[in-house]
Amino acid sequence: MTKTDFIQHLPRILAIIVLISAGIMIWSCSGRKKSPGASGIGHPEWTRNAVIYEVNLRQYTPEGTFKAFEQHLPRLKAMGVDIVWLMPVNPIGIKNRKGTLGSYYSIKDYLGINPEFGTMADFKALVKKIHKLGMYVIIDWVANHSSWDNNLVTEHPEWYTHDSTGRIIPPVPDWADVADLNYDKKELREYMTNALIYWVREADVDGFRCDMAGMLPVSFWNEAVPKIKAIKPVFMLAEWETPDMHDTAFDMTYSWEVFHLMNDIAQGKKTADLIDTLRIKEAAKFPADAYRMQFTTNHDENSWNGTEYERMGNAAKTFAVLTYTIPGMPLIYSGQESAFNRRLKFFDKDNIDWDGFPLAGFYTTLDKLKKENPSLANGIAGGEMIKVTSDNDHNIYSFLRKKDNNSVFVILNLSPAEQKVTLKGNVYAGDYRDLFDNSAIHIDGQLAVDMKPWEYRVCYK
Repeated sequence: MTKTDFIQHLPRILAIIVLISAGIMIWSCSGRKKSPGASGIGHPEWTRNAVIYEVNLRQYTPEGTFKAFEQHLPRLKAMGVDIVWLMPVNPIGIKNRKGTLGSYYSIKDYLGINPEFGTMADFKALVKKIHKLGMYVIIDWVANHSSWDNNLVTEHPEWYTHDSTGRIIPPVPDWADVADLNYDKKELREYMTNALIYWVREADVDGFRCDMAGMLPVSFWNEAVPKIKAIKPVFMLAEWETPDMHDTAFDMTYSWEVFHLMNDIAQGKKTADLIDTLRIKEAAKFPADAYRMQFTTNHDENSWNGTEYERMGNAAKTFAVLTYTIPGMPLIYSGQESAFNRRLKFFDKDNIDWDGFPLAGFYTTLDKLKKENPSLANGIAGGEMIKVTSDNDHNIYSFLRKKDNNSVFVILNLSPAEQKVTLKGNVYAGDYRDLFDNSAIHIDGQLAVDMKPWEYRVCYK
């Protein structure tokens, strides 16, 4: 949704989160409660080793269309992308519009296609091409609010939230381009469920990323999603971070706590040892098979809070490695493979500068490891995460992911200075290959290493 002033209203949003649940993130599969919901329905099998890629279609090409984006599909497939997440494809409202083109998240027609992007036929053709390449597609879904000129405002004003004077209001005062929907209304729930089903049946999409999902009653999602999953095994991503999202409805939630901690470490506000403190503290919060989305940027962060290079500087690639190797599904945002380092305008046309793809090889290498090493599989399919302690845990974060005879061993210098470190124990001892130069390595216990600033080392077997 429109989030220009999200930061100013963060206390209000957090209050909603607290009322819903006090639970937050988890990485390790061990020690977590198993919820009967999401595990009972089960994740689509094709998500177990998946990597997700977010497409900002308006800014992706000069044309900003489905057809123009199609030319990028082969390289995304070659890079290792599995799930293509398209930001909202619906028409955008004109009334109270922000900027020249408005927010993607101000929906004028839940059953329509934004004419900026093309036609429904163009969209269906794109979905078919994504499927033909062996990838899957989810679309952004904005159920919490609509544009002011959505026909529902006049046809069903009773479906909206009203103030004491009877006027329809936005969900947050500064989100002035949208009107808040009221899910106390049974008829609205039926309408929105049928609209979601429409896109699965009509366009064969493989799931939805649900905008501000926790601002709706979780009961709506628990009612709607099983009906969608009865048609095909869709993948559901909630823009939210509470355990109840996983009970029945959602496969994956945002791992914001990890994201914010990475930013703080990169900026020298916090230290590497707090990663494990956070993991241990919250290890029992989420269901055993809950997927958590790990990321260093996305459309909101890029536009409103800065690029990964603004926030993380020289640590950006180091934290990208972390997102691929801790439990969870890694996200790549449009332009990251080109080391794109500019905030994109949110309400206006602002093309990504595709200056070659200097980081395509970096992401391809990580994607390949994610797919080929079972220890990095998503949810309960992945391996246990074992912290490797050292004599310098303040700056060094090291861990082992292990499943059967497969292992991934990671050492990260999460500081801007050179570090000398001795890793304790021998749980990581063995014969490996270095991920980035493919050299054979024998590692003994009590490993002593010198690490350059923000250096990352990944070994696998």
